[in-house]
Amino acid sequence: MSVLEKIGSEEAIALENKYGAHNYHPLPVVLSKGEGVYVWDVDGKKYYDFLSAYSAVNQGHCHPKIIGAMMEQAQQLTLTSRAFYNDKLGKYEEVVTKLFGFDKVLPMNTGAEAVETAIKICRKWAYEKKGIAEKAAQIIVCENNFHGRTTTIISFSNDENAKKNFGPFTAGFIPIAYDDLEALEKVLKENKNCAGFLVEPIQGEAGVYVPSEGYLKKAKALCEAHNVLFIADEVQTGIARTGKLLAVHHEEVQPDILILGKALSGGAYPVSAVLANDAIMNVILPGQHGSTFGGNPVAAAVAIAALAVVEEEHLAENAEKLGILFREKLNDYIKESNSRIATLVRGKGLLNAVLINDTEESDTAWNICLALRDNGLLAKPTHGNIIRFAPPLVMTEEQLLDCVRIIITTLKTFE
Repeated sequence: MSVLEKIGSEEAIALENKYGAHNYHPLPVVLSKGEGVYVWDVDGKKYYDFLSAYSAVNQGHCHPKIIGAMMEQAQQLTLTSRAFYNDKLGKYEEVVTKLFGFDKVLPMNTGAEAVETAIKICRKWAYEKKGIAEKAAQIIVCENNFHGRTTTIISFSNDENAKKNFGPFTAGFIPIAYDDLEALEKVLKENKNCAGFLVEPIQGEAGVYVPSEGYLKKAKALCEAHNVLFIADEVQTGIARTGKLLAVHHEEVQPDILILGKALSGGAYPVSAVLANDAIMNVILPGQHGSTFGGNPVAAAVAIAALAVVEEEHLAENAEKLGILFREKLNDYIKESNSRIATLVRGKGLLNAVLINDTEESDTAWNICLALRDNGLLAKPTHGNIIRFAPPLVMTEEQLLDCVRIIITTLKTFE
């Protein structure tokens, strides 16, 4: 079969089921084209994308500036490894460090790789700068976190589906409740081997849990008081998704280590990054960490273009405005609805979730997403009874209101 040969939905799904590992449970729709806030299936049906590839496509599908940069660079030079310099990486490093306010960046490819990188940097800093005994460092993490799927990362997950039969696990992590300053302070006071606090500013996969106002700022102050690194995982929440360039900016927090991915490339290419100042980043010396593809010329060119789009098109401001409108409209529906099929909407910017009035084990949210698909909008449940809504940030107010109409009309059929 030619890779260019067109196939139908049933055949595409059958091929994945036969030849691909069954590590995902996709919504049954086969996409073949994307542009802006829209995607099309193989039969030509058009949909609003309300997942944005888990917030990777903040700049919209196939943004011409990003795709143009990728195509131009791909015809010049794609990969050198870091055995040599290339003429794009330094330019990208200057752009990304200045934009986010750090001295240094360590480029990687995927979000999970970036989280692993941050963990390694934190531990090495703890031994060489803070004076913790080697192999004794502890990193505080939050329950119900999602930082990736590597063995080390799932070691501090409390999601049994992610952990069962994947052990033995990596030690060195202390789990505490999310949005609980007392729990954080208690661990910091009782354990002198704490090296870092790894936290999502908003817990996305857990169901878009937004912490109490002031939580991040106070958590950062506690970390500073105990000489512990505040590590912000903004792989999903970063790059304008929540109405600010970073979600921590809502509380004017500057992390000690910042983790980025997903929309760093606008969804066009795997690009992730870990940022820190010299006092932290300089513990990494040649040969101690790396990646063949990390910092490749295509990734650098794509990321420069993707970040430029965010600034030029004021995507953070648009996400803030449209997010407020989205929650207002959905809250109005919830208050007026007698059946209470939807009981709550929460979020920041254009990262939102609607809680469906059923158990996590039910298929109600899944069935609602199937109906949304039939009505021209794509979304996906998380944790069984929560539907996450995260459209591309290039969406207009008119488009958003049309999507709200689709969502409310669909929910009403389940009342």
